[in-house]
Amino acid sequence: MSDVFRRELRFLGIESSPAFVRAPEGNGCAERFIRTLKENLLWLRTFDTVEELRRALLEFRDTYNATWLIERHGFRTPDAVRQDRISTAALAA
Repeated sequence: MSDVFRRELRFLGIESSPAFVRAPEGNGCAERFIRTLKENLLWLRTFDTVEELRRALLEFRDTYNATWLIERHGFRTPDAVRQDRISTAALAA
């Protein structure tokens, strides 16, 4: 990690959290989501205002969570997985 980058993190009050050696997949889910967002929204549309972009991002989030079937979740939607986890946590309490 470069000294300039470390200084910038320190200036912003951000703590670095690099991936473990030979385990880069920790960041893979986030990177894949960003790629999906770009391919399905950001590279397809032009936004005239920040507010228009904000509304489009919120709409994409809602559509993604309610309708996208994610392989690592057994081809279930993020909303379904989240609901199962909430229900499981409530039973454990």
